[in-house]
Amino acid sequence: MSAPSTPRPTRPLPTRPAGDVEQARYSSLGRLWSMLGGAARAGRQVTLVRGDAPEVCRRRVSGYTLPNAGIFLDETRTARDLEDGFAPHPALLALLGGDPAPLRAELNAHFELRVDFVLAFTARRDLIARPELRFAPLVAGLSSLPDGLTLDARRLGRDELHLLVQRACGLA
Repeated sequence: MSAPSTPRPTRPLPTRPAGDVEQARYSSLGRLWSMLGGAARAGRQVTLVRGDAPEVCRRRVSGYTLPNAGIFLDETRTARDLEDGFAPHPALLALLGGDPAPLRAELNAHFELRVDFVLAFTARRDLIARPELRFAPLVAGLSSLPDGLTLDARRLGRDELHLLVQRACGLA
């Protein structure tokens, strides 16, 4: 773990919270511990979820970034936001015209995808994760995209999320 004062969690969650994605069925505490330990060794921050006791099998893992992640942009939501508050930019005009490639290129050049997630183990022996994905500028002010532009990541499939969690934990 990131801090020696954080003991290994031993008490599973009684149920699976809504919105969490299954990572593995019939898993074990040992698997949770190895993932959390791998994340800490990979330089990620492993912290308690606010309000949880230290023995609860749920931890927040943060600090993993994915460069060149323009493919993960939710183009539909971004285009919808542009219709409400239009901002002139060549990449945004192209997106409204149906071509997402210029906006993806801008994201790949000046943004990274920050992948934070909550990893938990349930009483039914499910290993679950709740992702928190957001685009963040590599250097503030370097991109010519408007500051108020909403850049949301698309909803990831279970296998895509599983791979990102494995990579963040240094296991893939």
